[in-house]
Amino acid sequence: MTSVPFLKMNGLGNEIIVVDMRGRNDRIAADAAVAVNADPATKFDQIMAIHEPRTAGTFAYLEIVNSDGSRAEGCGNGMRCVVQALSAQTGQKQFVFETVAGILTGEEHADGLVSVDMGKPRFGWEDIPLAEEFADTTGIELQIGPIDAPVLHTPSVASMGNPHAIFWVNDDVWDYALERFGPMLENHPIFPERANISIAQVVSPTHIILRTWERGAGLTRACGTAACATLVSAVRTKRAERKATITVPGGGLIVEWRADEHVILTGPAEYEFSGELDPATGAWTRDKAVA
Repeated sequence: MTSVPFLKMNGLGNEIIVVDMRGRNDRIAADAAVAVNADPATKFDQIMAIHEPRTAGTFAYLEIVNSDGSRAEGCGNGMRCVVQALSAQTGQKQFVFETVAGILTGEEHADGLVSVDMGKPRFGWEDIPLAEEFADTTGIELQIGPIDAPVLHTPSVASMGNPHAIFWVNDDVWDYALERFGPMLENHPIFPERANISIAQVVSPTHIILRTWERGAGLTRACGTAACATLVSAVRTKRAERKATITVPGGGLIVEWRADEHVILTGPAEYEFSGELDPATGAWTRDKAVA
């Protein structure tokens, strides 16, 4: 059988496709991902491919594919969708997953919200990674615009398994042409593995407004790892408390940086439709609705 079952879902508007690759040895091909994304019905930000577990004690190995066919290390909103999908399938509420970024856990709560332990953030310049050494990654030398009057400058950088740069602004995050700056900053030479680019406005110590240009996906309505990287960077720069609401275009996420340094991301996940997908070509069919 060439096709595999998939679910079209979203996490606060972050468009996710969950693909069950268990029992197979192949992967989602980059060209297949691009083909799936080209169809308006299945346009997505990330594919979450569920593979057989590679490590004892884990439920599955997750591979994350961006809409341009590249691979990602983490996706908090996609993780919540996987947890909700597997919970509905198995009745299980708690899961342990392995990703390229490490071991992550997720739990569906009685109210339907899903929490995912995104692990510990990393702040060393070589861990993010950056192309050159910065002793202090709470603010690095990087700007957009004229030298004497930059539009954006001095971002905080951090890794949540994937690289993030957060530019702090005092005014409306929608006043900035992120669709124009995003591609340029994502591919800036300072980021050898490219980076997710965010603009953040701290409303209060417990509320941050965020927009993100996602590496390999572009503008997105929600980026879970960006929300996590923003909260920990806000704490490091004394802008926020260790638990806050991060408002993204799709809605609100709760992020907590616990005393044990783990970052917990909580938010909703939503099922849209299901179907079958060929992981080699991206050809797909939609399941018939059940009356």
